[in-house]
Amino acid sequence: MRVFEVFARAVTGLLMLILVVSGLPGGETAMATEQQITEHDEPWARGDAGPLQARIYRPAAAAGPLPALLDVHGGAWSAFDRTAGALYDRALAARGFLVVAIDFRQGPEHQHPAASRDVAGAVRWLRLNAGRLGADVSRIGLIGSSSGGHLALLAGVWPDVAAHQGTQIFVGDAGPAAHDEVSARVDYVVALWPVSDPFFRYRYARRAGIDRLVKAHDGYYGSESAMREASVPRIVVAGEAQQLPDVLVVQPGEDSNVPVEMTFELLRAWQSRGGYIEYAYFPDQPHAFGHRPSPATSRMIALVEDFARRQLGGL
Repeated sequence: MRVFEVFARAVTGLLMLILVVSGLPGGETAMATEQQITEHDEPWARGDAGPLQARIYRPAAAAGPLPALLDVHGGAWSAFDRTAGALYDRALAARGFLVVAIDFRQGPEHQHPAASRDVAGAVRWLRLNAGRLGADVSRIGLIGSSSGGHLALLAGVWPDVAAHQGTQIFVGDAGPAAHDEVSARVDYVVALWPVSDPFFRYRYARRAGIDRLVKAHDGYYGSESAMREASVPRIVVAGEAQQLPDVLVVQPGEDSNVPVEMTFELLRAWQSRGGYIEYAYFPDQPHAFGHRPSPATSRMIALVEDFARRQLGGL
């Protein structure tokens, strides 16, 4: 069963595979039998005003270690929390994944690289608590939406840089401590309408007069130089990436927050360094469409599941 049609198309000089999602009758978008799930919150790291929380979703009757996905929410680095992606987190858990959605430090109280440092810290936390959580961490995936997609990509290419160390995480009964001896490397990233280049998006938001986005960029980054430094395409093209995980990018066709030219820049960057990247285009869908129930969202979830299972060798 396939949930998409594949086309080869040249776009602004880039030859790429575009997965244009099409409809299927009935419930054919489901890749696996759905299961009942459980969900609960627990502290995963020390924050300034108290512990940072993680929401953990898992199939209720699952036995044995489960493939692990760590969810990084969006909100222009300044809003929302671990519950933002609950719709697709629950759906992926119902299909057999252990999904961990995290809170992390945000602007304007905290500045770059606080959030991406916490994402890397959460990968370390997941590895160190894998036995208790029932997680198979032999292959870990990140999924992130909008600015969360950027944070997931940034932690993916820079897992163990000094800037992404130091988050105080909880392991067992011990108090919070940094465990930077544990690698934060991941195997794949699902980037949903990602703000892959903060500087590109900042200039776009200023031209378009989207003041709330301009304010959010200023609050978290503080300067254009910091935005340039955090550009994932720049890091990849410059040869600064520690690794290039496999990536699935989901781009809505009517996204007023994420210009498609920025996404093409990300695809070209991965291609220039020989990385593997897939691009799924959803015509007529707005930014963040996957947070609301719809046929398009159901197809998106099936596409994410298919990509993740291929990273796991079809488990």
